[in-house]
Amino acid sequence: MESIYTVAKYFLFKEAMTHKKLQKLCYFAQAWYLANYGKALVPNRFEAWVHGPVCPDLYSKYRSWGWETIPNELEPPKFKNEDVPDFLDEVFMVYGDYDADTLENITHKEEPWTNARKNCSPSMYCRNPISKKDMKVYYGERIDKHYD
Repeated sequence: MESIYTVAKYFLFKEAMTHKKLQKLCYFAQAWYLANYGKALVPNRFEAWVHGPVCPDLYSKYRSWGWETIPNELEPPKFKNEDVPDFLDEVFMVYGDYDADTLENITHKEEPWTNARKNCSPSMYCRNPISKKDMKVYYGERIDKHYD
């Protein structure tokens, strides 16, 4: 498995962005990795917060940026698995042009986040974990439909 911080730094190497956008890109990377490879990309959990999926560990590292843009990383980080950057490039190609609010809206319509927030109102504080199984199944079904 890779470090969530290495994945985040890779996305920040691609583009300066807000913490919220970074969270969503890391979430999509985890979800699509689960769907494609049947295992987690990072060991960290994502929770169903009001503004979409959040990795608490990543939140702690970048929280001081608030709504400000986190600057670019100057060099790409090193990964344990040399294939991961190509995978992350695919994730970025699909989601990178969207702003943070659009990415939030996308996650709010998807089952992994909505399942984790059952019994919570839209603005209610929530730290429920998003199930890796739900991510694997939901995004895996998107792969199957893509190739039908």
